[in-house]
Amino acid sequence: MESWYLLYCKRGQLLRAKDHLERQEVNCLSPMITLEKVVRGRRTPVNEPLFPNYMFIEFDPEIIHTTTISATRGVSHFVRFGKQPATINIAVINELMNHPVHNITDPETPHPGDTVLITEGVFEGLQAIYTEPDGEARSMLLLNLINKQVTQSLDNKQFQKL
Repeated sequence: MESWYLLYCKRGQLLRAKDHLERQEVNCLSPMITLEKVVRGRRTPVNEPLFPNYMFIEFDPEIIHTTTISATRGVSHFVRFGKQPATINIAVINELMNHPVHNITDPETPHPGDTVLITEGVFEGLQAIYTEPDGEARSMLLLNLINKQVTQSLDNKQFQKL
């Protein structure tokens, strides 16, 4: 009887494992999200797996043996409870398929109101408050200089979130 199981894949080989499993006629699900990150100083949307290195698969163990799945390129092992591979409730799979996740920001990316530390330039060592992005590669920060608040635009590489 077909059921959904959870696999752990080798680091960086999720797509390879998915490709090889689909050739064996195994249904695969690896939900992806679009995450906004600061990459090389620019805010960039990046597609990443919702559960890195994990993949949900649907197959019948009486037709395709679990050792065949475990021996597939890119697969590390089944997630197990005791000796049996963990089965996943179909309601969980349906929820993951029907409700894709969008517009998530990386926790390391500053949001308006976050305190940041300036790491480079004239204001190095000062704390500031992140106010808003200023284009792709710069951001507006609120600095407190000599008891006066000043708004300054800095390169995204020149500060980090505290």
